[in-house]
Amino acid sequence: MHKIEAIIQPSKLDAVKEALLEVGVEGITILEARGHGRQKGHTEFYRGREYSVDLLPKVKLEIVVVDAMVEKSLQAIISAARTGRIGDGKIFISRIDDAIRIRNEERGDIAL
Repeated sequence: MHKIEAIIQPSKLDAVKEALLEVGVEGITILEARGHGRQKGHTEFYRGREYSVDLLPKVKLEIVVVDAMVEKSLQAIISAARTGRIGDGKIFISRIDDAIRIRNEERGDIAL
């Protein structure tokens, strides 16, 4: 099993969710996040004054999938989230040793 964490633009959330559902991903956790990467935010003007916005709104998706679903899931996220501009986001992949369904204590792949 692998855990895929994707940080994406909020405007791409619906497209990414749809793409993941199409490839068969059933469980997803979505968190609102703020941060920046290389772009370091941007400056804006409000009432004639310039100020810096260095923590931009993002969305973090977390999914855990069986090994056979990793590449399909990654391609679904990438194709739905890409705009080609700075700030599209990042994907992190981690190995998961075990999963346990609390309701009935099922373990492993079946718990997903």
